[in-house]
Amino acid sequence: MNRILKICLIAISSLIAIQAQSQSNRQAEKLPLGTIVYSLPSTTIQFVAEAGHESFIAGPYAKFAQKYLGIQAREESGEFYKLVSVEMIPYIEADNSSNIILNLGNSKTATLNFLEFINQGLIIWSDSNAGREQKMRFATTMDKSAFTSSLSTSNLTNEKSTLYKTVQSTSGLERVAVQQNQVVEKSMEKRAEETAALIFKLRSKRVDIITGETDATFSGEALKSAIDEINRLESEYLSLFIGKSSFDTQRMSFELVPSAESQKQMYIAFRISDNLGLLPSNNLSGRPIILELSQEGKISETPPMDLSTSKGRVIYRKPAIMNARVMDGQALLLQTRMPVYQLGNVLSFPLEIATAK
Repeated sequence: MNRILKICLIAISSLIAIQAQSQSNRQAEKLPLGTIVYSLPSTTIQFVAEAGHESFIAGPYAKFAQKYLGIQAREESGEFYKLVSVEMIPYIEADNSSNIILNLGNSKTATLNFLEFINQGLIIWSDSNAGREQKMRFATTMDKSAFTSSLSTSNLTNEKSTLYKTVQSTSGLERVAVQQNQVVEKSMEKRAEETAALIFKLRSKRVDIITGETDATFSGEALKSAIDEINRLESEYLSLFIGKSSFDTQRMSFELVPSAESQKQMYIAFRISDNLGLLPSNNLSGRPIILELSQEGKISETPPMDLSTSKGRVIYRKPAIMNARVMDGQALLLQTRMPVYQLGNVLSFPLEIATAK
């Protein structure tokens, strides 16, 4: 029984394969020799955006900076982004919704005219694909031990406390004070105070060296080395109050295809967040960067034309010249003009007409 079922399944699958092959051959037979498939061009706009990234770690003594140094310091760590530049790059690709079949036959004039339309960019091969490099980014890891080497004062201190004990004397019971020393952890404010004192001491020592008010004499390379070391130490101690920052650049690309169905021709190119950086247009965590397209000059009416390819006519697309503005809120980031094919007019041209060169 199983063998009979297996033979039946093989026969059915063979029949399906034969039918599929015959359908493929029939479809191929529908396109006579000299028939080609092409598409109308479509404009895609690529945005290459750069954002400056600051990874900030607040200093452990930040809340004491005003008290001991007289300066304001940020107390919250975080990631901060700021839009630096935007580059807009239009490119052309095949509009997959407009695949057109055209029979050139054996006419040399028709072939030459068709190739001329290809060269002019008014039509495009149906398999044209621009292709874009994928760009990825990864979140940075905040270094919590950034201030370990900057801690110059001891974390421990001696604390004296007075205890009392009762002793028997000739006059009776008496309370006697007993001094006790114990090692305890310094408070954060105490360590901040000591570090601030070191900063002022370094500044005073630097002035003494520069003005020559020291027992030792510094000159030439020795003077430079001494000043550089004092500056380095001061910077390390000061970072305990004002924090540390590392900077890099985030670069991402986004693509947008304008649509002829949009009435206002306003699009969200991408988004930028002060804390998350560059984001795609569908991520509502950031504020939008808007692309505005407006028609340049007066729109001319297109006369009625025959758009049928059966009569030896090539259908092509004339681009619309648009003024493009990229806006961040009310701030204008970029303004230029560009041809946008899908917003233009669809026209036709008889292939058998000889064109003068």
